[in-house]
Amino acid sequence: MVAASIHRVTTTRTAPTRTPADRNAVLAVTVFPLLVIAAGATGFFLPGTFAPVTASVPYLLGVVMFCMGVTLTPPDFARIARRPWVVLLGLVAHYVIMPLAGWTIAHVLGLSPALAVGVILVGCAPSGTASNVMAYLAKGDVALSVSVATLSTLLAPVLTPLLTLWLAGHYLHVPAGAMFLDIVKTVLLPVVVGVLVRVVAGRWVDRLSNAFPWLSVAAIAVIVAAVMGNSADAFRTSGLLVLVAVVLHNGFGLFLGYLAGRAARLDHRARRALAFEVGMQNSGLAASLAAAHFAAMPAAALPPAVFSVWHNISGALTAAWLARKPVAETADAPADEGVPASV
Repeated sequence: MVAASIHRVTTTRTAPTRTPADRNAVLAVTVFPLLVIAAGATGFFLPGTFAPVTASVPYLLGVVMFCMGVTLTPPDFARIARRPWVVLLGLVAHYVIMPLAGWTIAHVLGLSPALAVGVILVGCAPSGTASNVMAYLAKGDVALSVSVATLSTLLAPVLTPLLTLWLAGHYLHVPAGAMFLDIVKTVLLPVVVGVLVRVVAGRWVDRLSNAFPWLSVAAIAVIVAAVMGNSADAFRTSGLLVLVAVVLHNGFGLFLGYLAGRAARLDHRARRALAFEVGMQNSGLAASLAAAHFAAMPAAALPPAVFSVWHNISGALTAAWLARKPVAETADAPADEGVPASV
């Protein structure tokens, strides 16, 4: 889902000191996979429980995007201008690797049209909500992670529908125009409103900053439960195949994202950031779009729902593994890295 919040503490080039806000965000992203797994299981075993919520999925996604916007600050946008070519590399890697990987996996596994569209739609989504925190936990370049996530989200209204139409149009009719409008309403507009709220009431936002991670987590968990409940029958018949597709998709994203940074001769911190920015997707947006535009085929929303569960588990495990490996500091390493305030 989209990279959420970016309220950070200033740190030195040595080991960062974790503030209560840091620990709150880390706790949220640690508990996040467990809550999403519980939500998915509840939706699967009690599909009728969250049926009334299905229509509210776009609004819940709007809540997540608002939590991102309300914690964005001017320095977050300034970072894009300071390192444009590196951010552009991350953006291109994200919107090239994941869409093409999704199309390839759907083709090789021979997925049904509905499942293929779901996998490709996930690949065409912007960066995921927890990618910034995973980059932080992995001792990656958080500033780069935030920049790529922000830009990929802002460009999603144009790139996500066009890429989905190009790669999935031969499977099912893809209403690219309607998808564009939906992404503007559920992603871009809430982010802009959040930024404006931050400008007008920054002091109040800071006081409530610890609540944003949990608000985002709760909204995403309900989205997963609603989508999984609506796709329960499809999961019973195709669950294992979808899980294989999702694990491959996410794995290729993490691995090839890291290789993209290596090929560009970026330092190890930047490579780690790109791994998460490429491999972790805004699957909540993909699930919302699938539920809204492919309602006649509920299986299309199944890959995004499974991806929501899996990429947070794999992301946390990958971050823990990378964090154990030493990272050589570079002369131009950002001095203002810290953990994002919400996931």
